[in-house]
Amino acid sequence: MTKSLVIVESPAKAKTIEKYLGKGFEVRASIGHIMDLPKNDIGVELKNRTFIPELVVSPGKEKIVDQLKKAGLKADEIFLAPDPDREGEAIAAHLAIQLGTSAKERKKIRRVTFNEITKKAVQEAFKHARDIDENLVDAQQTRRVLDRLVGYQISPLLWDKVRRGLSAGRVQTVAVRLIVEREREIAGFNPVEYWTLEAQLHPERQSDKSFKAKFVGIDGESVRVANGQDKDGKDQFIAGALPDKRSMDAALVALEKATWTLASVQYREQQRRPLAPFITSQLQRDAASKLGFNVRRTMGVAQRLYEGMDIGDEGTTGLITYMRTDSPRVSPDAKESARAWIAKELGKQYLPESPNVYKGKKDAQDAHEAIRPTDASRTPESIARYLSDEQLKLYTLIWKRFIASQMVPAVYDITTTKIEARSSVDRKTYEFRLSGSVLRFDGFLKVYEVSEEKRADDEENSLANKLPNLDGVKNLELEQLLPEEHFTEPPPRYNEASLVKELEERGIGRPSTYASIINTIQDREYVVKHGGSRGRFYPTEIGVVVCDLLVESFPYIFDTKYTAKLEEELDDIEEGKEKWIDLLNGFYDHFEDELKDADKTMRNIKRMEKPTNETCEKCGSPLVLKWGKFGSFYACSNFTRKKPVTVAMGPWKKDSKAVVQKITKALHFPMTVQAKVEDASVYSKGVANAKELVAAIEGAVDESAAKGKKVFVEQVSCDFTKENTADKPDMNTPEAQEAGDTEEYCENCGRVMVLRRGPFGPFMSCPGYNEDPPCKTIRKLSQKQQQKPPEPTGEACPLCGKPLVLRQGAYGEFVSCSGYPQCKYVKQNLIEGMKCPQCGVGDIAERKARRGNIFWGCTNYPKCKFTSNYKPVPQKCPECGSPYLVEKTLKSGIFLECPNRKKSPEEEARPKKGAKKAAEPEPGVAVVCHYSKRIGDAPPAPTAETHGPVPEKPEANKELQPA
Repeated sequence: MTKSLVIVESPAKAKTIEKYLGKGFEVRASIGHIMDLPKNDIGVELKNRTFIPELVVSPGKEKIVDQLKKAGLKADEIFLAPDPDREGEAIAAHLAIQLGTSAKERKKIRRVTFNEITKKAVQEAFKHARDIDENLVDAQQTRRVLDRLVGYQISPLLWDKVRRGLSAGRVQTVAVRLIVEREREIAGFNPVEYWTLEAQLHPERQSDKSFKAKFVGIDGESVRVANGQDKDGKDQFIAGALPDKRSMDAALVALEKATWTLASVQYREQQRRPLAPFITSQLQRDAASKLGFNVRRTMGVAQRLYEGMDIGDEGTTGLITYMRTDSPRVSPDAKESARAWIAKELGKQYLPESPNVYKGKKDAQDAHEAIRPTDASRTPESIARYLSDEQLKLYTLIWKRFIASQMVPAVYDITTTKIEARSSVDRKTYEFRLSGSVLRFDGFLKVYEVSEEKRADDEENSLANKLPNLDGVKNLELEQLLPEEHFTEPPPRYNEASLVKELEERGIGRPSTYASIINTIQDREYVVKHGGSRGRFYPTEIGVVVCDLLVESFPYIFDTKYTAKLEEELDDIEEGKEKWIDLLNGFYDHFEDELKDADKTMRNIKRMEKPTNETCEKCGSPLVLKWGKFGSFYACSNFTRKKPVTVAMGPWKKDSKAVVQKITKALHFPMTVQAKVEDASVYSKGVANAKELVAAIEGAVDESAAKGKKVFVEQVSCDFTKENTADKPDMNTPEAQEAGDTEEYCENCGRVMVLRRGPFGPFMSCPGYNEDPPCKTIRKLSQKQQQKPPEPTGEACPLCGKPLVLRQGAYGEFVSCSGYPQCKYVKQNLIEGMKCPQCGVGDIAERKARRGNIFWGCTNYPKCKFTSNYKPVPQKCPECGSPYLVEKTLKSGIFLECPNRKKSPEEEARPKKGAKKAAEPEPGVAVVCHYSKRIGDAPPAPTAETHGPVPEKPEANKELQPA
């Protein structure tokens, strides 16, 4: 029987597709990418400027590749069916490289794509299998190479100039730049004063029919206030406003003695057309504004809806089309399906004569359909019981938007009233206007409400309801004038929705990269988000510093327009209009020049010492601004790391001038001359010049006549520091004070992620990590996020009496004094009743090595270097007389054994982990002992539920994955 192998990306998708294809097909999942550039090398040929990438099997994917190869050898046909985009095409190409190792194997490899996972779409796709599209592969490969060149060649500069571990991304840096520039725009914003005016009026002798009209102009000219310029340099104005109180007072005086008349009433009809079906960026923005979903959560939930959900009798079915698209196009079948539902359920009055057609920004870029339900008749209510709350919300949003897109426009009746007030004071005519709208026919609004329009309509409808019938009315009477002062506000900070909109409008990134960009700039801690699910982005201090350095040193590469131009060129490669090698050559010409200049001219923040007007609270010296691990801080200029200079008796008596010259060359004044016996100071004197230095050394030398005293000169140093709050983000704004998100969502399936602990510390994991099929999404926590605030233990420090606290350290939790660094007491886990068997002075304490393994050692280290890999027990060996035994936990049980006992076969078979060696037995003690006693059963093996899974390395970032 003919057997065909089908390879997709996701295990969930594999189950759905296997059901649709039936017998004769075996469907397996590659679980994302299987090949990538090497992690520890740039992996791109630069010497000859061929830019050929060195692709290797991704770490951790070796087993999957071997399984796919074996399955491929047994199959008569191989169909590669990853997602229908550049990323999916690249995965298909990498699978072909691994499976098509011979001409015979390559002949049976074909590529299939489908925009929706339904039985009809999948079966139709297999009828039109094709070769791999090399243009799509080249476009994705070019993006990957571009990001690798930027990341691996700029990041080391940041390590040297700012802080190790930082990274630069080609597109992420531009996104951070937008956020930094917006923050500076807000900080430098100068509010503009303006005044608006409303008049409370009623028809003559009809005081019960009052209404409000807005002031708009004088003598036929609109009133407006200048409000700076927009981003394109065009002048901006505030309409219907006066610039200051003086102008408003003059208008009020004139209007108090004015004759009010109704100049005209106009009626017109206005239509509001339905919006196009969702593209990726619009879905992300609407889900943020209407559902409160962040971008990561939106794409995760959409991924599950696309891959398929179990909906009862129909089984596992894909509910929406592919969710990464920038085209609003819809297939004819889908349009007819929507029209049939509208005609049947809503009536023909809601159905346009012909299907509505929508065009995107790029007609040529039309490979995918818009995001829509796979079956218009599958209403949210009909499948609600099969979906989670968040899946139902997102599906409802997509379904309503699509159905509404094939409906007739909404119709409004608009009434515009023009009112004139002729003043007898200044002989001017002041113009007022009143507009109202009434919804005559709801049209597409019956299904889909536009949130931005809903607020405006409510306001206009309320005005319309208060507007009396003015037919036949000519004269009006003034009840009161209502002036109001305003000040312009700065532009709002970006949230996820507005940042996606800005990136889209500027042409930066593509639908498949928006979520990655937003995740990366937060993971790198270049920006933080505050203010709940719709929170705003604030640049961090490190984000501002890195952004400024990169924009200064690489003005061409990190220019927003150039980044957008590169995206257009990648589109041209996809369409076969440009060769990928030409794009990379053009890019590298600019990049190489800027890289050489940056290496020489980039500011060294790490060694920065910027003078300030601040003074030290300890010694009164000027403070300087320095850069540390956690950002900038103020430090005393009197601080030094210079080592003390020892004054030897012989050289001093022989040539004191040479010794003084040596000291003043190594140190600067003020200094301190000291004489010590062991660690106790017996002489100390501060000096401010060379004369005082000589006299102090003479005095110290006289004091040091007795044997064992040392004389040395050290630099006077002040260790005062304080935080620099001026360059930290301002968290006192109302939007920052809102409650933040307490939950994180899996970017693959949209479920709430959980905190787990693994061998490498705590991390966030999808709750479906151990399911079949698994969802292996994880997110590493930064060192700062892993650290918990110190927790009081209720004990007092035995050295200083201050409270002891439980802290989180690099090697786990420990208890120390809250008075650190003045008191450096650390509580140790000691073995009671046992002194060190080697030195007899120190105690035995539990230790943790860098690799995380536990061992026991003497507290008298480094004088005593006794260690043991197993927990010592203060019991004497009954056979050889060893002063202690050790407790060993093996698979066969827990044993109490002599440290001189020969290792068991089980222990010999254990792999070496580089743990510390146990102390050698003392001379004369027998090295072979047979004592061993079982004292308990072995504990159950650790599982993912009890200890958390070992974190897998995440897929290479689509934009950047530096070393």
